[in-house]
Amino acid sequence: MMPHESAHTVQSYEQELEHLRSLISQMGGLVERQTAQAIAAVADHDEVAALEVPELDPKVDDLERQTEALVIRLLALRAPMAGDLREVVAALKISGDLERIGDCATSIARRALRSELLSYPVSMTGLFSMGRMVQENLRRTIDAMDRRDSELARSVWQSDMAVDELYVSMFRELVTYMMEDPRNIGPCTHLLFVAKNLERIGDHATNICERVYYAATGRILPVMRPRGGIADQGL
Repeated sequence: MMPHESAHTVQSYEQELEHLRSLISQMGGLVERQTAQAIAAVADHDEVAALEVPELDPKVDDLERQTEALVIRLLALRAPMAGDLREVVAALKISGDLERIGDCATSIARRALRSELLSYPVSMTGLFSMGRMVQENLRRTIDAMDRRDSELARSVWQSDMAVDELYVSMFRELVTYMMEDPRNIGPCTHLLFVAKNLERIGDHATNICERVYYAATGRILPVMRPRGGIADQGL
């Protein structure tokens, strides 16, 4: 290969890596918006926000498909090594977690439009606190991903325990409301699903942080991540 051909190949490879980073960053921005809008839909009964969330889903899905195709191309034609290989493989897994975050946000937004949730028969303080915490953790996860910041990724990974503990508290509280008054069963069931989807968004954000940490350092975070309360029992 002539020197100028080699230089062109390297430049093209770097451009493809940058395009891969751009695709993941775009996905991150979209699912962060979906999550924020889904939480607003529940907290503020915001119908416009609720309707916007599923409308963003096709864009997220398309970016995931583009990411998968580019990863396959890079692995097949470029044979990346060391840090580049970790980054490319991590991007494939991260795109899957981002797509699932979008799905969870869509599920929350659709439940926000249910007539049972137009007025809340129970205190929403815990759910709103959980929503704010998940939204903040997701924002920090996207920052860590964009900056390839291993320490920030580790910090978010460690903070997932607080989300789990809030979910456990919400679960117990909502079950108590349902036992006290059967009329609460309908709305509380929807709120349980909202809380579970928030908890899942937190879990997917934690997964992303694990990928970011590995891609940046070559080290794997402990298999047993910090978890709170009875979340370990699969609630």
